[in-house]
Amino acid sequence: MTQTLFSTYQLGRITLANRIVMSPMTRSRSPGNVPDAHVAEYYAQRATAGLIVTEGTSPSPDGLGYARIPGLFSDAQQTAWKVVTDAVHAAGGKIAVQFMHTGRVGHQANLPAGGRVVGPSAVAAPGEMYTDSQGMQAHPVPVAMTEADIEKAIGEFVSASKRAVAAGFDLVELHGANGYLIDQFLNAASNQRTDRWGGSLENRARFAVEVARRTVAEIGADRVGIRLSPAGGNGGMVADANTTALYLHLAKEFKTLKLAYIHMIDHSAMGAPKPPEGLFAGMKEAFGGTFILAGGLTAATAEAALTERRADLVAFGRPFLSNPNLVAKFQRGETNLTPFNFKLAYTPGPEGYTDYPAN
Repeated sequence: MTQTLFSTYQLGRITLANRIVMSPMTRSRSPGNVPDAHVAEYYAQRATAGLIVTEGTSPSPDGLGYARIPGLFSDAQQTAWKVVTDAVHAAGGKIAVQFMHTGRVGHQANLPAGGRVVGPSAVAAPGEMYTDSQGMQAHPVPVAMTEADIEKAIGEFVSASKRAVAAGFDLVELHGANGYLIDQFLNAASNQRTDRWGGSLENRARFAVEVARRTVAEIGADRVGIRLSPAGGNGGMVADANTTALYLHLAKEFKTLKLAYIHMIDHSAMGAPKPPEGLFAGMKEAFGGTFILAGGLTAATAEAALTERRADLVAFGRPFLSNPNLVAKFQRGETNLTPFNFKLAYTPGPEGYTDYPAN
């Protein structure tokens, strides 16, 4: 049944051993925002994926909204990530770094000295954020970004992408999903600007397109992908009447830029609203390039997505956390996967991280 899953795939300048992608997932295992030896071990254990996309990694001190998430804006971080990419490559894998600027989804207690919780508008995200020093705290009202702040943030994505190449990453994925900064500009719930960065769908798309355009100019289009979640409710995002038009516009812009891929996440398997009918198919056609599908897939539904040409690659998240050998299990036709211990999802140290059985 699952034959296409295990076929090779040419993604830009790299050849993937199979069509299975490990989705990016926050793990909060980087004390001081620098990945350590456990991070290298964790990703190397899962290197049989055709492509690994790392946990969200901040391109900026302002984007470190969660406790213990990694960054890639300092020499120490770049050196540490090089250890990770070397370990993955030694194990035969390919790896992309996902750049996630948390924007308004964060708390000052999680940021380094001088860091600010920023967003398109001075509108707080709903809910609370965990901090190591103060426990759960309400999301603060972010600083509404000025033109200078926007230019600075775009530049940080670009400079981080240059560091990513130096650190040995095969690709860069821009996190335009799940309610983080790029998504905050896209969504009218968080973007209430009336200047050229807000209002019309073209203006709301401008930040995403500009980050992508300048990143492409720095490291090449075949090294740059983006993740999107048109109907995801994370971070207070709300779909509106312009959602379909907005995302079709983005797909066309990314086609012009010749991005390596678009990575689409359907959160409905976790209780979020389903994406608008036909949107994913319309985006795939409008983009014309590599299309990655994620969200509640099984080996069978992933194979169907590939054979029906609804996707070129398929991504799995939680199953990879507790099944480092997920690809081998799929090849053997196993469906009884090792369950993930959610109590250890974001705790420091190796427990619930690198100690899952690898057979």
